[in-house]
Amino acid sequence: MKNKFSGLLWLILLAFITRLFNSCISTTCLEETTAYLNAGFYRSGTGITYTPDSITVYGFGMNSNKLYTKATKLSSIKLPLDASSGTCGFIMKINNITDTLIFTYSSFPYLISKECGYTFFFNLDSCIWRGSIIDTINIRNKKITTFNDENIRIFY
Repeated sequence: MKNKFSGLLWLILLAFITRLFNSCISTTCLEETTAYLNAGFYRSGTGITYTPDSITVYGFGMNSNKLYTKATKLSSIKLPLDASSGTCGFIMKINNITDTLIFTYSSFPYLISKECGYTFFFNLDSCIWRGSIIDTINIRNKKITTFNDENIRIFY
């Protein structure tokens, strides 16, 4: 009888210790942790979503490190911003016609959760573009977060 009781006691103790250690292990991060500037493409003068035949995007001085390379069937793109700088520039080829985009912004740290830690959110101040295919850029939402809201509309 004592052996059965002793075995049962060890089993209960083992279950308690296992439960104790499992409660101390943090869960994994399942949330988006990078804030991207979300840009949608639209037909000039109509406001209707218009998908480019091809899109190539890379940052200034990073043409070997392209974000998009002749991508097709994209009605929107995500552009990363540098939290350590207040400006960021991109070379964008829409249907093989090149334009330049320069964004000015401010950044601030944001706690996503205990499991995911901190990231940087941004406040978009302005956008300047030079080239021949982009007609207008409309800033729709100045706050750039991990929630994937459309920030700018590119009319071409």
